[in-house]
Amino acid sequence: MQNLKPCKRHSSNRQQYDTGLFHNIMHIYFVLHLRIFSTSCYSTSPARLGILKRVTEKYERVLEQRFPRFYVLYHTLMRGFQLLFEDVKEIRRIRRNICRNSIHYRQLPYREMERLILFRRDMIKAIPLAVISLPPFGICLVFILMCLFPRQLLFQHFWSPQQQRKFQMISHLKRSEHQAQILRNIASTAPHVSNWSQRTLLQNLCAKVQSGAHPDVSELHAVREVFSGPLLRMQSLKPSHLVSVSAFYKQICLPVYMRLTKEALDLLYLDSALNCLGLKQLTDEEMRRACDFRGLYSSHLSSSQCREWLHQWLQFSSQVNKSEISLLLHSITVLTLNYPESQSK
Repeated sequence: MQNLKPCKRHSSNRQQYDTGLFHNIMHIYFVLHLRIFSTSCYSTSPARLGILKRVTEKYERVLEQRFPRFYVLYHTLMRGFQLLFEDVKEIRRIRRNICRNSIHYRQLPYREMERLILFRRDMIKAIPLAVISLPPFGICLVFILMCLFPRQLLFQHFWSPQQQRKFQMISHLKRSEHQAQILRNIASTAPHVSNWSQRTLLQNLCAKVQSGAHPDVSELHAVREVFSGPLLRMQSLKPSHLVSVSAFYKQICLPVYMRLTKEALDLLYLDSALNCLGLKQLTDEEMRRACDFRGLYSSHLSSSQCREWLHQWLQFSSQVNKSEISLLLHSITVLTLNYPESQSK
């Protein structure tokens, strides 16, 4: 039998690809460091700043002409860092106000509270990359990981518009799977409810949602006692049920119950602040971001549909108590699953 030898053409192509990838990464690394160095405290001289600016612009032109695909990556990264720096400055201002006024962050106005909560979510995703970038030339590995796993390791500041649409759709599909499982868990628990009227109402609600219809807020209020009872309160949920709920809210870190409770309380206070502000004060972008935060996929919805759903949700959450965590968390999955398909029928 003849010895198998590696194909020289394939190995040379692979070597050229790896070499090109390395050079592209080093180009981005160099330009980013020029950007950072040009704004550091060591470059206060106007002449030095002018030189660094011209060198940076030259390398940007080279990157755009020779490596157009990586120039798009570079441009997306630079825009992401600029947005991140703006967020950091705004968060520092918000934290100063919290310390100065001796208040809890849940007492902040709506926009400041929302920005603080979203910033914390983003930073949790950024921690692994920050740790990896600490060693010398670790930033090169970070760039490679950012190219390979943008959805898992980055957040929307560092996504291109195409990536944002794609990743939002993927997230929506995954959450829909968890929603369907949560609904099946509720339906399997309904026959064991001791109160006959509550059992009937819960079974009718599950049947309605499983048929593709969008429920009314009053139907959820009618079964609120079940979610505070021994079967569906958070402490009594089966492990598989709790896993589905935590996966829907992307709270997979332990302890799950405490993180879900914090998620629900943040949402309650955020809804209260939004009620004080008023839906009419929100822009279309803020409206869609509020829907996405509450689990509703808003990319295919009109502004009026987003506003209508938020109005329904605020109408519901304003009557939920802090002790009704399970009711709040399950209601989002029920109210977002079929909206607005039933209205188009």
